[in-house]
Amino acid sequence: MHNASSPGLIARPLRYPRVLTIAGSDSGGGAGIQADLKTFAALGCFGMSAITALTAQNTMGVRAIHAVPLDMLEAQIAAVVEDIGVDSVKIGMLHSSATVRSVAAALDRHGLQQVVFDPVMVATSGATLIDREAIAVLVDMMFPRSLLITPNLDEAALLVGRPLASEADMEAAARQMLAMGARAVLLKGGHLAGNQVSDLLLAPGASPLWMRAPRIPSANTHGTGCTLSSAIASHLALGAALPEAVQQARDYVRGALKAGAAVRTGEGSGPLNHGWQPVATRTFAL
Repeated sequence: MHNASSPGLIARPLRYPRVLTIAGSDSGGGAGIQADLKTFAALGCFGMSAITALTAQNTMGVRAIHAVPLDMLEAQIAAVVEDIGVDSVKIGMLHSSATVRSVAAALDRHGLQQVVFDPVMVATSGATLIDREAIAVLVDMMFPRSLLITPNLDEAALLVGRPLASEADMEAAARQMLAMGARAVLLKGGHLAGNQVSDLLLAPGASPLWMRAPRIPSANTHGTGCTLSSAIASHLALGAALPEAVQQARDYVRGALKAGAAVRTGEGSGPLNHGWQPVATRTFAL
């Protein structure tokens, strides 16, 4: 670190681990870019954002969605990349085929790597947020450009075209998504029945990595998927390999769920406690 009182010493330039979220805004602060930025900060990263859509929402649900014009979305990404730089990317809500194509083109244009894609396709209420055409474009454009995709059971069911009701179903679906072009899949099993939560990480040529833990009783689960994918992107930016990044991110989310379980925020599904164990922003030598 630079010591300004030491004459004759030349300070080594430093930089932060830089994480970009490309996602929708949640005015209620529990999910979307708000959850992403809180997560980046809590894990010691410098967060940046490119907003795909504005939402009017709170703990009770979404009241309105307003898409950001594509030229503005592209300008946000370009401004960040060309000046600050990006070590990893989290992608969330891509609400239309045109948005998917625009983001995919931006990833290529700027050479963005270490992309974690959370395919936000189903609302907490169960409503589908994306049409079949957009799903096909999403698979074609985003699967090969993402280091990891992180669907939950409902989203995976849409992607593979059938319901998933067991760990065997999960593994079959993950293998199908690899065959569809995904480079690695973290299939989240939180919607399975039972007191245990089972998540599966599967990559080509690797053995299935099952991560199982007791379910945490909490009504405050809004933004859990956003937070997990953002935590994975954070740990990738900090230098972790993918399996370690996933496991460390999962630990962070479980801590945030526990810390926020007894807190009342709004009348519906409240947020996690993103600041349950914050660390100082890290720095790397240039």
